[in-house]
Amino acid sequence: MGASQSKDKMHCTRYLNGKGPPPLGETAETQGSKIKQGNQPDGGQMNYTIERRSLPGYPDCDTIQITFHFDDGIQSDRHPHPGHSYRGNKSVAYLPQNTTGTKIFRLLEQAFEHKLLFTVAANLTGEYCVTPADIPLKTRDNGGPGSLGYPDPDYLKSVRKSLKVKGIK
Repeated sequence: MGASQSKDKMHCTRYLNGKGPPPLGETAETQGSKIKQGNQPDGGQMNYTIERRSLPGYPDCDTIQITFHFDDGIQSDRHPHPGHSYRGNKSVAYLPQNTTGTKIFRLLEQAFEHKLLFTVAANLTGEYCVTPADIPLKTRDNGGPGSLGYPDPDYLKSVRKSLKVKGIK
């Protein structure tokens, strides 16, 4: 019995000395890889629904439809012209509801929380608006890669690579 108690005490001491696994609530930053922060406007919303239809290239999967919404606002010091207004945005993105697509969805949620998916930039007419940043999103459910749609056999790999560069794994 003494050996068992001693072993348990050593086990607890190991955790107290910081040598156990990190607490569940710690971010990737505290685990050694830093997640970058973006300049996405505050107050945006990310919601999803599951559609009972498949995307081209994923015939046996349902579709995750992600909706992003940003209201009009005023640029902060993280944006090109602080104090000036910008136009909001409502957009959708699509992923196959399979193991990889669901994992990418969770990673995109992290990217959204770290303000990495959208930014404020000038459009062709010079008006500032919320626009996708440099993490690729499939904003059409068809039309192929040239029109930001499916089928695109390389998309899930390329978006995962873009997220990894930002520290989201």
